[in-house]
Amino acid sequence: METEQQTLDPPETSTQESPQPPKRGAPRTFRTDSLRSICSQVTRSGLARYISKLPLIDKFEAELKDLSDRDLRKYSLGLRHRAKSGESLAKLLPEAFALVRIAGARTMNMRHYEVQLIGGMIMFDGSIAEMETGEGKTLTATLPTYLYALPGKGVHVATVNDYLAARDAELMMPVYKMLGMSVGIIESQMSSDERRKAYQCDITYGTSKEFGFDFLRDRLLIRQTREQGLGVLGPLLAGKSQKNEEPVQREHFFALVDEADSVLIDDARTPLVISSIPGEAEKVAVACHQWAALAEREFEEDRHYEYEHDRKAVELNVSGRMLVRQIPKPKLLDTVGLVDLYDYVERAIKVKRDFHSGQHYVIRDGEVVIVDESTGRIAEGRKWSYGIHQAIEAKEGVEVTVATGQAARITVQDLFLRYRHLGGMTGTAASSKGEFKKIYKLNVIKCPTNRIPQRKLLADRVFGNGEAKWAAIVEEIREVHTKGRPVLVGTRTIEKSEHLSKLLAEAGIEHEVLNAHQVAVEAEIVSRAGQPGKVTVATNMAGRGTDIKLGEGVHELGGLHVICTELHDSARIDRQLVGRCGRQGDPGSTRQFMALDDDCLLVGFGPKRYKKMVEYGKNRQGELPAYAGLFRKAQRKIERKHFGDRKVLLYHEKQRKKMHREMGQDPYLDSPD
Repeated sequence: METEQQTLDPPETSTQESPQPPKRGAPRTFRTDSLRSICSQVTRSGLARYISKLPLIDKFEAELKDLSDRDLRKYSLGLRHRAKSGESLAKLLPEAFALVRIAGARTMNMRHYEVQLIGGMIMFDGSIAEMETGEGKTLTATLPTYLYALPGKGVHVATVNDYLAARDAELMMPVYKMLGMSVGIIESQMSSDERRKAYQCDITYGTSKEFGFDFLRDRLLIRQTREQGLGVLGPLLAGKSQKNEEPVQREHFFALVDEADSVLIDDARTPLVISSIPGEAEKVAVACHQWAALAEREFEEDRHYEYEHDRKAVELNVSGRMLVRQIPKPKLLDTVGLVDLYDYVERAIKVKRDFHSGQHYVIRDGEVVIVDESTGRIAEGRKWSYGIHQAIEAKEGVEVTVATGQAARITVQDLFLRYRHLGGMTGTAASSKGEFKKIYKLNVIKCPTNRIPQRKLLADRVFGNGEAKWAAIVEEIREVHTKGRPVLVGTRTIEKSEHLSKLLAEAGIEHEVLNAHQVAVEAEIVSRAGQPGKVTVATNMAGRGTDIKLGEGVHELGGLHVICTELHDSARIDRQLVGRCGRQGDPGSTRQFMALDDDCLLVGFGPKRYKKMVEYGKNRQGELPAYAGLFRKAQRKIERKHFGDRKVLLYHEKQRKKMHREMGQDPYLDSPD
């Protein structure tokens, strides 16, 4: 095993394991670790003014903690009345935070740490709180959520999937209910009436996708009502039986975004689109995709088309266009122009090169289902636009769904910029703070830890080729497993997680695999990953949002060991995986493995340089530590490219909206296909 190189504290998201609440009437004391941590980090930007408010919160907590549950609720209703009367929420903050802290201790045996109070204040101020794994972001979220819910205008808590939305809402519901707040949950298959009731609640949990689609559906409904000549009287004239024809959402007042980096950055490259009803060209479009999927086998790079690796763009040359003319076509394609056929072929070549089963998507029940690259989770209800999804369906030989017209669209950036107030939390925001500031006007403030981090970063190990790398990974797993420590191994793709699983099986190492195929039992698998001798192989989601608690005796053995098998396109995702160990001051260690044939180098440096490195590494024996910096450089290049893509999307969306407004059109509904 390599020697320890340095101590690292890369954070991540997780839920809370809180301390025992103090007995009523007992004097309040700071936790030693917490006080030391806060004081050591107080000089960091923006923290001093938050720490100065802690004594006032303590004062109100001491005054209110002996109130009965009924009186506590009455006090909360009094705060609500003051907020609705126009009193500043900032002025109400100490009392509100004290109430939530008391409610958490009474209902859930969870009393907010001082660092959680600071995190709540950061989010209330319209910033992103970067909190380490295990610091209890789910519980921290109750503080600004309750405070912004007081005026009665509605608060939206956005998470990355339906499971986490329902789990977090149900977990924190006792706190809100004690304080007289109603809680709603938006889930994928809900009816309009159920959605409307959920949005009428003081606090509504859901995904950004559901919030965005509900906004678009409401927009379409309002237009339809106006076109029918009913105007604002439409719902009244329609009667109670037509309640489902009313909009479901209220105003966009405050949104709190959990896993803000995933929602606001990783999901920002794909607009939310509601498709229009397909026309007569449906059969022709399907036939074109199916023909192109077969025809693309005839096309060779450089001979028939050029491939630009930076943009991942395919363009047919003269020879390629001549080949399109020559390849036999079904009768149904006679009405399709050559330019359109070129597009279908280019799209088919692109999906064959750039979209891979087990990495970008899986086939489930005869359908192509997207796998979110940043989380490794199934992206329910999402489809690639511009015909990409249909081209993949044709490639895989499943039913080709119609690439319909576009009835309404909104980007993630546009959706959250509509909120009057916005805050967020995550464990990995610092590396993207420039993007958060530029696009969302959100500052990123690192919240101090409750206990001093004990996570150890072991020296990177670089190999000439993947075969040597995987062999070294299996050997390291064996060594750590023999000592009784649990091991979590993160992979980039489903395919690689299953490849490693096969190698471990051959080595006789018992293990569990967590990828998009096991999403239903994700939380259960992750919760067991900290037990003695447990080996868990996971795609990059690594159970994000679920704590890995150490089993009995694991603390003394050194805690959880995390192995990263490959650098991801974003350093944030690597930090999320690393952050699975060393929660709340627990011991833990992590190591990064790399090889010269990793995809990161191909995407970062392009095919020519990549081929040279692959050739160099083929017959190299032993490790190549001098190459570690090369991987980080490639990763930074990929991050800059993705940031550029998101800026371009935002610029075009602004220009498109400006053009539509000048023409008197609705920028969300009057979008070209």
